[in-house]
Amino acid sequence: MSHEAISVFDMFKIGVGPSSSHTLGPWKAALLFLVSLEEKKILQQVKNIEVLLYGSLAKTGVGHGTSIAVQLGLCGEDPVTFDVKNIAAKMDDISNMKKIVLNGRHEIDFDPQEDIEFLFTESLPFHPNALTFLVNLTNGDAFAETYYSIGGGFVIKEGFIKDEKKEIILPFPINTAADLLHWCIRTGMNISEVVMENENAWRPEDDTKKGVRAIWKVMKECMYRGCHTQGNLPGGLLVKRRGFDLNKKLLQQRSYHDYESWTEAIRQGGNDFKYILDWVSCFALAVNEENASFGRVVTAPTNGAAGVIPAVLQYYIIFCDGNTEDKIIRFLLTASEVGCIFKKGATISAAMGGCQAEIGVSSAMAAAALTECMGGTQKQTLMAAEIAMEHHLGLTCDPIAGLVQIPCIERNTMGAIKAITACQLALQSSPDYAKVSLDGVIKTMWDTALDMNSKYKETSDGGLAINIPISLSEC
Repeated sequence: MSHEAISVFDMFKIGVGPSSSHTLGPWKAALLFLVSLEEKKILQQVKNIEVLLYGSLAKTGVGHGTSIAVQLGLCGEDPVTFDVKNIAAKMDDISNMKKIVLNGRHEIDFDPQEDIEFLFTESLPFHPNALTFLVNLTNGDAFAETYYSIGGGFVIKEGFIKDEKKEIILPFPINTAADLLHWCIRTGMNISEVVMENENAWRPEDDTKKGVRAIWKVMKECMYRGCHTQGNLPGGLLVKRRGFDLNKKLLQQRSYHDYESWTEAIRQGGNDFKYILDWVSCFALAVNEENASFGRVVTAPTNGAAGVIPAVLQYYIIFCDGNTEDKIIRFLLTASEVGCIFKKGATISAAMGGCQAEIGVSSAMAAAALTECMGGTQKQTLMAAEIAMEHHLGLTCDPIAGLVQIPCIERNTMGAIKAITACQLALQSSPDYAKVSLDGVIKTMWDTALDMNSKYKETSDGGLAINIPISLSEC
C-alpha cells in the first residue's frame, strides 16, 4: 500500500496569522505561481494579473487577510522571514500606487480593489479553498493557473501529478494509527523515535533537531509576545486582548526580564489546580491573539489552532519537569505524527471538516505528545489522541465576521485543557479495554465532516456568525 510521506516540518510551518488555509496557503500559492512564471520564462512579459477567490476563501477572505497574503506572495515575500510590522505599509504602497512588483523584479499595474475578486457564490469541486491567477501577457497570450489551499498551509496546484520516483521512501511507512503501533511494537521504539527514524530519510538527525528547536523558538516567542501586548484585536470587532491582563494578574508583581525568567516566575506561583488552569488558558489565548493580529505563528496543525500545542507544551515545561531540549523535541515529534495521521485519514481543513479538523486535531496531537512525555505507553499515547478527538467530534467552524477571533481564540484554551484531561485519562487507563480506536475516531471525524452542512465549514454563513448581533466598526 502506498503512503504519503509527511515530515514534521510539513505539519509545523512558520508563517503569519491569522489562518493557515486562508492566509499562509494563498501566500504560498502566489509564490508557487511566481515559480511557474519563472520556469516558463515569462515573468517579464506579464502585462496584468487578476486573482479569483472561490468558496470559503471568498466568504471569509477579508477577515482572514487572504487578499493581503496573495499580494505579499506575488511580491515574492517569504512568510517565514517577512517582518510582519511592515505589512500595513506594504499594502498601503500597493493600494496607493496601484502597482505591484512581481517577485521583486517586474512592476505591473495592479489595483487590489479591482484585480482581486471575491466570488462569494462560486466554489470549485476539489476543495472549497480555491484561487485562480489569470494572466495577460504583452504578446497578447493569456493563461490561468488554479491552486487549492487544503489546510495547514498545504497547497496543491490543479493538474499536478506527483512523480512517485521522487517520493521519499520512509523506513517506517505510516498511513494509520494501526501502522504506527505496528512499527512501535515491531521495533520496541516509542512514537517519537519512530518519527525521528523517518525524518532521517530527509536529513541528518542533527538538522532535524535544529529545525524542531527553531519551531519551538517561534512558538515560545509568540506566546511570550502575546502575554505582553495590550489593546484590541484588528478587524472591527474590537475584541480586547486578555493574555496581557491575565499574565499580569497571575504573576502578582513577580519580576522577570525575558522568557526564561518569566517561566521561572510562573513556576514560583506554585501548582494549585486553578492556578495551572489559568496559565494554560493564558498561554493559548496569547498565541491566538498574536495569530489574530497578523503575528508570526506556527501552524499546529493550523493557524486557527496554533495555541493548543504551545500551551500544553508550556504546561509540561513549567509544571511537569519538561524543560529539557530532548523532552521538547520528543513532544513535538510525537504531536506531528498524530497530525499526519489525521491529515491522511480525514482532513485538517476547517473548510472541509469544521473546527473538529483544527482544534480537535490539535488537541489530539497535544494529548498524544504529553502522554508519551509523561511516561505513557505507545497504546496509551494513541488512546489519549482518540479521547481528545472523540470529544471534539462535530465541532463547527462559524467565525463571527470571518475573523479568527470569536469563538476561535477561546477554543484554543478548551482544546488545550481537553488535551491535558485526555492525557490523564489515558495514563490512568488500560488501552486493552478501550472500545474506540484512534483510527475509528478519525474515520468518524471524516464521516461527520462529509455530513456537516457547508455553512458550518468556515463560511460565516451559520452558527455564531449569524446569531450574534455584533456590529463591525471597521469591516
